[in-house]
Amino acid sequence: MPTVAVLGASRDRHKYGNKSVRAHARAGWQVFPINPHADEIEGLHTYHSLRDLPVRPIDRVSMYVPPEIGLMLLDDIAACQPREVWLNPGSESDELIAALERLDLPVLCACSIVDVGMSPAMFSSSRDRN
Repeated sequence: MPTVAVLGASRDRHKYGNKSVRAHARAGWQVFPINPHADEIEGLHTYHSLRDLPVRPIDRVSMYVPPEIGLMLLDDIAACQPREVWLNPGSESDELIAALERLDLPVLCACSIVDVGMSPAMFSSSRDRN
């Protein structure tokens, strides 16, 4: 089972950080939501930091935080040894991409929800009850 850390996971079902948790789980991924202000998201234990993850390496880090937050978390991202880092729309910047590349981490700038074969629209609260 592939593993994903959703950095910026949210309890708010309207936010993409929540939709990503649900999409990856539905697609068969082992999901590790990352949010320093939550203990559980969508029934999953939530980790306060990437450094708290029980698995290394992790297959994917999917980012839903602003690029300036991503820049502050570079050491944590590198520590979990991701096979790929997905910068979802709004989380990317030239500076962050360059910094991740300097760490020799594969960077993809695209929607990780779409990558697992789904659309974020599938997870609107009025249409998705799971």
